[in-house]
Amino acid sequence: MIYVIRHGQTDLNKEGRLQGRQGLQLNEFGIEQAKSLRERLKDIKFNLVYSSPQRRAIQTAEIATGMKAIIDNKLDVFDLGEADTLKRGEVKMAGVVPDSSVYRGVEDINSFIKRIFEFMHQLQDAYGTKDVNILLSGHRCTTGCIGAYFEGIPKDGNVLRYSSDNGHFKIYKFN
Repeated sequence: MIYVIRHGQTDLNKEGRLQGRQGLQLNEFGIEQAKSLRERLKDIKFNLVYSSPQRRAIQTAEIATGMKAIIDNKLDVFDLGEADTLKRGEVKMAGVVPDSSVYRGVEDINSFIKRIFEFMHQLQDAYGTKDVNILLSGHRCTTGCIGAYFEGIPKDGNVLRYSSDNGHFKIYKFN
């Protein structure tokens, strides 16, 4: 089984700001969310725990499982470029991502999806036929994109519809 968790709350989440690669570590409530995840996942023996390189995702994975996370850059958060840390309502969007004609450094959404799907293909090739429990710790964008790997990309391209709330998880299984 694949357990996909979204990191606990940070102060940027609390303030309603976009949070990308300049993000913060968990705040006190986020730590409590990670501890709550640990309680909900306590009966599962994880064979592998992977995380985005962002501190908030690593903290959540390690608190929730008690295991050291394997950091994989393919699970990194979508690069928001100059829109990183701005208030949600103030950012000019192009669909579900900041408008790259307004903000420099915004990652191409198709490249992001390709990066996440490549990670998932590698994981499926290595463990798809094995009886293992794997935890993946990420962000709204990564948990949504992993959901799209299993559920398919929605017609409108909004993979965020598959994401979890802070400190929550979804379970998937390779076919």
